[in-house]
Amino acid sequence: MHYLQQSINPLINNKAQNHEETAMEEEIAQAVTEAPAEIDYTNPDQVIMLVQEQGTDMGMKVLAAVLIFIIGRWLAHLVVNMVRKALAKTDLEDTLEHFLCNILNALLMIVVIIATIGALGVETTSLLAILGAAGLAVGLALQGSLSNFASGVLIVAFRPYKVGDFIDAAGVSGSVQEVQIFTTILHTPDNKVVIIPNSQIMNGIITNFSANDTRRVDLVFGCSYGDDVDKVYKVLEEIIAADDRILSDPEPSIALNTLADSSVNFNVRPWVKKEDYWGVYNGITEQVKRKFDESELNIPFPQRDVHVYNHND
Repeated sequence: MHYLQQSINPLINNKAQNHEETAMEEEIAQAVTEAPAEIDYTNPDQVIMLVQEQGTDMGMKVLAAVLIFIIGRWLAHLVVNMVRKALAKTDLEDTLEHFLCNILNALLMIVVIIATIGALGVETTSLLAILGAAGLAVGLALQGSLSNFASGVLIVAFRPYKVGDFIDAAGVSGSVQEVQIFTTILHTPDNKVVIIPNSQIMNGIITNFSANDTRRVDLVFGCSYGDDVDKVYKVLEEIIAADDRILSDPEPSIALNTLADSSVNFNVRPWVKKEDYWGVYNGITEQVKRKFDESELNIPFPQRDVHVYNHND
């Protein structure tokens, strides 16, 4: 039995080896068969055929890339609009809502662009590595833009102002229309749109006139030195009491403040709702002029006494 097994084993091993050699020969033959034939570039027909094949292949890639970009951009806008509508149903502030939607749109468009480049046959793995290295260089070159982005994140995080607030920032006053990734858009009272880099806003003084529900109107009115002070008090108090927009709490203040060169000045400081500020400011100024004229109180203008001396030689 042992002798029989020793006789059979070599036969089995030889058969297996022959099978492996046959399989290898078949793979080589298949590879040779599938290998493209060498192109004879002196033959116009072969050159034309090669150009047609490669042109068709490239055309299909370009068409696929264009479709991916168009459809991808449409889907990105659709997703952003859906997210915007979902955020609108929450208590999230408009400032943060716009900022998050802008970030989402930028990220989705990056994905679409990478997919488009991949459809053209470019290796996206190596492309991402190149983009990463290039991103570092671009980041160093665009420090100002990165600073604007970081400032935009701080504005959204700490909320010194929000969409709709009237602010003074970077030397410009206006209503906040939108806080974008790199800039803040203001709408000025004279209907101008001002775009300010976020870094300039965060590095300067921000005055938010809409942060509180109430504001104090600071006014100064002067009368002449010959007028009765008690009469001036009475007229100013009547003007304040007649305006329903002025709040009783906090109580308005009327006080003689300055004995100026040509006038006796009174500080008039009523409190109003923030939306009534300019209406009360202009309304009281007009009423003071009218009431002073009716009461024969004088609003003085700057005066100087000139003394002339005659000297005899």
